[in-house]
Amino acid sequence: MPLDWDEFRFVKAVSDCAGLTAAAARLGINHSTAFRRLSALEATLGTRLFDRLRTGYVPTACGRAMIEAATRIEDDITRFERVAAGRGDTPSGELRVTAPAGFASNLLMPMLASFGARYPDIRIALILSEDALNLSRRDADVAIRVTRDPSETLVGRRLAAVAWAVYGLATRDYGDLAVEDWVSPGPSVVGGSFTPFVAARAPADRIRLRINTVTGLDAAILAGLGVGPLPCFTADADPALRRLSGPHPELGADLWVLTHPDLRHAARVRVFMEHVAEAILPLRPRFAGG
Repeated sequence: MPLDWDEFRFVKAVSDCAGLTAAAARLGINHSTAFRRLSALEATLGTRLFDRLRTGYVPTACGRAMIEAATRIEDDITRFERVAAGRGDTPSGELRVTAPAGFASNLLMPMLASFGARYPDIRIALILSEDALNLSRRDADVAIRVTRDPSETLVGRRLAAVAWAVYGLATRDYGDLAVEDWVSPGPSVVGGSFTPFVAARAPADRIRLRINTVTGLDAAILAGLGVGPLPCFTADADPALRRLSGPHPELGADLWVLTHPDLRHAARVRVFMEHVAEAILPLRPRFAGG
């Protein structure tokens, strides 16, 4: 019996999730339906696709071959979607944009408001995340990203240098920072460069909190949990915070706006990237800690 794409997608989901329960949830079906579907597929093929182990469903040789085929099909479909999306001649339709959560209020919302007024036929789907979403798989169409090393598979423009310094409460006097309590970004923030930075300035028992978002870090300092590094762009604008050091070059990174090469000529992508660059240009001194 000929197999359709849905069967390949189903088997890949079972492999990705290492079992039926999570795969069924991903595909929007119930567990019993997934169980019957896998059993029927294996009966049709005359071979098992997965070994059922205590640790999960492990693909057999035949299962691995089907998963590899599913991955190729998925990549081809995604590639076609990018090509089709990149052929739009008018700035309209949905545009998926990803950016760090810390940019939401101070930077993104005014920018998106002015963009919406200029291009009312474009609908923005905003994904706030500290993780670098996969633009090749169209997790997003455009990324506003702070990085030292943008992916070679993407194209875009460097917008500004992003400086970081150490901040504390404006209402407190600080002496030797080594005896102060500290808060620190976790290893997932901007490539993990903050862990050794804070460790070189504070003993382990003085690091009161590690956190995986810049937004939460800023809230922790404001709550009096300790001093810590923050991006100058946002921290200098908060009168409740005081800068306790100059910008530290080892923490610096760059702000980029990026897209996949297949999408760079799509009208809605092109006008959005131009709008972002235009909005960031006068803010460069603030990003650089000036």
